[in-house]
Amino acid sequence: MNDTGTTFDVELPGWLQTLSTASKQVEPRELSRFVPPKQEEDPAIRASAVLILLADGADGPDVLLTERAWTLRSHAGQMSFPGGRVDEVDGTGMEGLIRTALREAEEETGLDPDGVEVFAVWPALWVPVSNFAVSPVLAWWRQPSPVAVVDPAEVASVHQVSIKALADARNRISCLHPSGFTGPAFTVDKLYIWGFTAGLLDKMLTMGGWARRWDPTNVVPLPDRLVEAAWRNEGQRSQELRRLTAIEHDLGRPEGVE
Repeated sequence: MNDTGTTFDVELPGWLQTLSTASKQVEPRELSRFVPPKQEEDPAIRASAVLILLADGADGPDVLLTERAWTLRSHAGQMSFPGGRVDEVDGTGMEGLIRTALREAEEETGLDPDGVEVFAVWPALWVPVSNFAVSPVLAWWRQPSPVAVVDPAEVASVHQVSIKALADARNRISCLHPSGFTGPAFTVDKLYIWGFTAGLLDKMLTMGGWARRWDPTNVVPLPDRLVEAAWRNEGQRSQELRRLTAIEHDLGRPEGVE
């Protein structure tokens, strides 16, 4: 697992230069207050990677997101980046994380990885409920290819969401989780983006120079359909698991919001 951000010397469009520069040597605690334990401290921790894929869209730069299937046992119905656990076939180290992100994105959306230019890998962040150490892999979609749902049992829908819409203060709220914690969230069209994904998007907007002033005191409870999906297949959670869920949701919580 990488402890600081890593960037690669690739040719990028001008609108990505600020994000690429900010990704150099970024520290884990700049992204989250919660970082994964070392492998020797917790051998059960599972390495994984997600792909933050940015493209020149019809309405300016956009980012690829998926809606997880509502029948999944964990994180059902949540908006997410394509990604998943590192498999043996992916290899190890930085190259293994990149292969994982690209392989999972291809399996989930059908994108052609040959058109993707990876320019940075952020430090691994902790998702304690599943004990995943998640490394965000940032890439430019140099040659976009068609994307769609490949397996409805895994993905409900695929979206390219504009950076302009994400930065719009009218689309930004603080989501109130049933645990009592709040975190940044986005409402774009009919999409409700919260939790780990929203936290990373919040950091990406800031590091990319796209962030705009918004009101973090505009706190809105998590919609019932997402609350139900979160608990459906897990039964009555213990207090410890509820605490860990709160930690996950806390990624990127705005200053001054409890």
